[in-house]
Amino acid sequence: MRRFGHFAIGVANGSTEMFSAFESGGPMWTGQGPRVESRAVRFDERFVEPPVVQVSLSMWDVDRDANQRADIQAVNITEQGFELQFRTWGDTRVARVRASWLAIGPLRHEEDWDPD
Repeated sequence: MRRFGHFAIGVANGSTEMFSAFESGGPMWTGQGPRVESRAVRFDERFVEPPVVQVSLSMWDVDRDANQRADIQAVNITEQGFELQFRTWGDTRVARVRASWLAIGPLRHEEDWDPD
């Protein structure tokens, strides 16, 4: 359980197109073995400390003639943002991926004293 103390709670969300490999013949569509795509996400407002970030696939276009393998996660989470990371492996062929994310964490109240 994570407790945020006396801070205000902030919620940020968004959607990010990770890639579209079908038209360009990119490695997610044409490759074999381990593959990874990453996208940087910046929050509109800085959190007091790194928030909890939940990610999910909101769209994926995958070849039906191969195994369907996917791993998506938020990594390198900071007060300002995080890295959205999609992985696949083996013979999986992925044409497109869009990910949605939700960040929940502490924000300063407008009345909080800021020593900086």
